[in-house]
Amino acid sequence: MAAPDAQKREPDQPEENTPVRPRVGHIQFLNCVPLYWGLARTGNLLDLDLTKDTPEKLSDQLVGGSLDIGPITCVEYLRNADDLLVMPDIAVGSDGPVMSCLIVSKVPLADLDGRRVALGSTSRTSVRLARLLLEEREGVRPDYFSCPPDLSAMLAEADAAVLIGDPALRAYLGQAADLGLTVHDLGEMWKEWTGLPFVFAVWAVRREFAERRPELTAAVHRAFLESRDLSLVEAAKVAEQAARWEAFGADVLERYFSEALDFSLGERQLAGVAEFARRVAHDSGFAPDVAVRLLEPTALPVGG
Repeated sequence: MAAPDAQKREPDQPEENTPVRPRVGHIQFLNCVPLYWGLARTGNLLDLDLTKDTPEKLSDQLVGGSLDIGPITCVEYLRNADDLLVMPDIAVGSDGPVMSCLIVSKVPLADLDGRRVALGSTSRTSVRLARLLLEEREGVRPDYFSCPPDLSAMLAEADAAVLIGDPALRAYLGQAADLGLTVHDLGEMWKEWTGLPFVFAVWAVRREFAERRPELTAAVHRAFLESRDLSLVEAAKVAEQAARWEAFGADVLERYFSEALDFSLGERQLAGVAEFARRVAHDSGFAPDVAVRLLEPTALPVGG
């Protein structure tokens, strides 16, 4: 006799006790390849439910609760610090030139007062950093507008453009020079101005998830640290594999991964976050002394 319909279970419904993988964000730009490349090598890739998107969209998903753990731009973390915990010793930043966060300009930056500047970035942090540097360091007040990150199209309507990620890397490596434009590296400008590293994005976990699943949170944190460390040791191999599918040579990518990007989050990086918060808090939706709350080391497995 056939079982009653009420007793049937749809084939795609998991059993109640089936483990659910943590929902983790993945920035789709090259700057995060070293944080994810090692996940397959260490055997941790299949333990994560990865979502790949832009920094801005991943930030919104983490804040909105559709991700448990993931990268979040510095500005969005500071706006939502009460609901999130930052994972120690992992971030995306620079301690000098970063190569992939730029102002590309037809004229000297000091001449941009009142002129149009195209914002092609998908990161609120990079846009705010560019504005801060232009307005407070260079003393100009441009006329900003947003548009897709196509350098030629941007500069058909503007005197300068803000770019991040892969489009910025292309501009840095020759596209801007071919067009007769000047490149200004945001990481380098910030370091010269403040003497500090700049943190573009941190890795954070929703506080309620960390409290509910502390061991799983610690395991994900450890997985990313292991992936990052392995990728940096084998940076030449990471760059060689990435270069098969990208418009950049392996030598350029190895320099980008190993020298330009800073994937750490220690005292100096946290000082950089605090300095940025102090300078932009007045119009960014958070207090100038907002505290960065780190995931407590006691939540990490001992000897794991």
